Amino acid sequence: MGIKWKNKVLIGIWVLLITYGLGGILTVFTTGERLFTRDYFHTDNFQSYMDQFPGYFTMFELTNIPLEDAKKTIKVTKDDINEYRYRYGSLSEQENNVKEQYEQRIFEAKAKEDQVTVDSLTSERDQKIKDIINTFNSDKYVQQKIVKEKEKKIEKYFKERENYREDFQRFKDAFLYYYQDKATGKVYTNLQLSDGKTAKDVMNSKDMLFYTNYYLQQDDPMYFGPGEHDVINAMIPKSMETSGMQLGVPKSLSSDNWLMSEAENYKKQRNLLWVYVVSGIIALLVGFLIRKNSKGIQAEIEKWRPYYNKLPVDVRVFLFILLGIGFIFSLFVTNNQVIYFYENPINAGKDFVILLFIGLILGAITFVQWNYLAVVVKEWKAIKTQWEKALIYKSGKNSKVLFKKAVTKLKEAFLNQTAATQVFILLAAAFGLGLVAVLVVVQPVFLPFYLILVGCTAIPIVVMLVNRMAYLNQIVEKTNELAAGKMGQDLEVAGKSVLATLAANLNVLKQGVKTSQNAQAKSERLKTELITNVSHDLRTPLTSIITYTQLLKTDEVSTEERTAYLEIIDRKSKRLKVLIDDLFEVSKMASGNIELKREKVDLVQLLQQALGEYDDMIKESSLQFRVTNTEKPINAIVDGQKLWRVFDNLIGNILKYSMENSRVYITISKLNDQAMITFKNVSRYELNDNSDELFERFKRGDTSRHTDGSGLGLAIAKSIVDLHEGSLEIETDGDLFKVSISLWLSE
Repeated sequence: MGIKWKNKVLIGIWVLLITYGLGGILTVFTTGERLFTRDYFHTDNFQSYMDQFPGYFTMFELTNIPLEDAKKTIKVTKDDINEYRYRYGSLSEQENNVKEQYEQRIFEAKAKEDQVTVDSLTSERDQKIKDIINTFNSDKYVQQKIVKEKEKKIEKYFKERENYREDFQRFKDAFLYYYQDKATGKVYTNLQLSDGKTAKDVMNSKDMLFYTNYYLQQDDPMYFGPGEHDVINAMIPKSMETSGMQLGVPKSLSSDNWLMSEAENYKKQRNLLWVYVVSGIIALLVGFLIRKNSKGIQAEIEKWRPYYNKLPVDVRVFLFILLGIGFIFSLFVTNNQVIYFYENPINAGKDFVILLFIGLILGAITFVQWNYLAVVVKEWKAIKTQWEKALIYKSGKNSKVLFKKAVTKLKEAFLNQTAATQVFILLAAAFGLGLVAVLVVVQPVFLPFYLILVGCTAIPIVVMLVNRMAYLNQIVEKTNELAAGKMGQDLEVAGKSVLATLAANLNVLKQGVKTSQNAQAKSERLKTELITNVSHDLRTPLTSIITYTQLLKTDEVSTEERTAYLEIIDRKSKRLKVLIDDLFEVSKMASGNIELKREKVDLVQLLQQALGEYDDMIKESSLQFRVTNTEKPINAIVDGQKLWRVFDNLIGNILKYSMENSRVYITISKLNDQAMITFKNVSRYELNDNSDELFERFKRGDTSRHTDGSGLGLAIAKSIVDLHEGSLEIETDGDLFKVSISLWLSE
């Protein structure tokens, strides 16, 4: 029992030494910079400080001028004027934007008969428009505005620069610098020169821990926001990039300085890493000696071999690779804790021990697996037997499946037998010419016959290949153009070859792409209009509700005004409810989530009922309705309530959008197995040529959107007719607006 425990302890010590040793060796590769760099002042960390200093120097020394003097450096270029002028669009776009901002507010003030507010808003709007017009008419006017804008940027820069003054002072305490402007002769330095000494007498490798010459760049200053580059660069001397700055770290720098503290910590970390590396090499050597001279370790390892060998060989290899990667990763993480030991010895030491223990476990399993797999590699003759038991081999054992796949690929190669036959003929010809060439080398007497064969066979083949490759390149080039969105001209379809068929198909695809692009452009435009119209139609009543609700909260409102405000709120609320209900209904219809309650309905009577609902409005209007229908009933299996909604929407649109003192024609008749219903009127508003767009949601004939209505009437009507498997079409001819509905009649 004692020998078994001794072997287990010995295995633990061996694995610990190997793990620790490999970690030490790995440190050479992971922290080579710290081990072999001459000192701290040649590291990337120190170089990052060197790169920061010129920015602070430029900020607090070169641009250290009074605020008013800084403002005098402002220059306005023609590009600045054009950028400011067109920043928010063209003149017309900016004017329309301002008008839209004030339109609703002025309208509401007029509705409340608040002339003071109307005059104030109108004056404010006109002043802004006048300012925009002056911006486009006068460069001097724009220049004054740009100067004020740049002055604000300089003021912001001066204010935010103070947040970094403490950092600059920290760098000044660590670095010595000397900079002389060649143009003005002005010197910027923190050197204490005395007894006739110059900067060269102090700034040298003998008296400095680190010394360099640095040429300032335009991108050295720090910026705090967009558009500050031009105003800050204007304050920097033009000779900056031609004047070198001497920069260094003195040997006399106090050990309490932050830079010297970092240098000392770096030195301690490097010494600790060297101790880790050397001790790791020693541990690795001791581990190898223990492994070589101890038979107990091998005996303990062999005890578990039979169980391990039961696993398929590919699983064993996978586990070895997986655990080996985990072992190496744990060593990498462990090495990082050595670097941070001096910064936080307690936590770093604790983490080092934990990670070393994890690496010890992974390493032990990895080393044991290596011993097991090494035997398998040595017995290479048995690998074939083990491979036949592997999971990968078993999964691909069915060779018939692979053979069928190969046959399928071969069949695909001959899908186009003409092209495949041509390729194989060309290959056979090339191969045959090669054989003949070999024969000519053996027997030169056949050279004349070979030349004749080349002339009759090889040259035509080469010409044909060149022509086909040129044609193929044209097709490839056209394909690249199509992929880049360029349409260009159609490809020439030459002959009846596979390439000609491909070119013809590519031309067809190009036409399809054009059609698709046009449809997409139209879809995007209609989507934008939909969002704009929805926002406008929903916001208008909502704004009124909010405005009058705020007025009701005040104590100065009289009883009469309160009643009037409540009536407006009630009217606008009902208006908003109608809009939302219509939008919800058309969405349900578009998604198909609506059921029709079909029954036998007399369409003539249904139309008369719809007209009867509007009888008072028709009499009050200046429109003359001419209704023509048959004396006999026209019956159809429809949802009467939904179809009544179609008639209601169309008649309502006629009353809203028809020109005064014009005639309206409504007819209903039977044609074959269909009922034909038409509505014709003369529009008050100019109609767009594209009548299909009138079916879009929130699309209205009144493009200014001053009339009531949701813009959903025609969309709802068409959806209802479509659900009845009928058709609703719109025709426009000048100002004439015609809607035609066809519905299937009942048998």
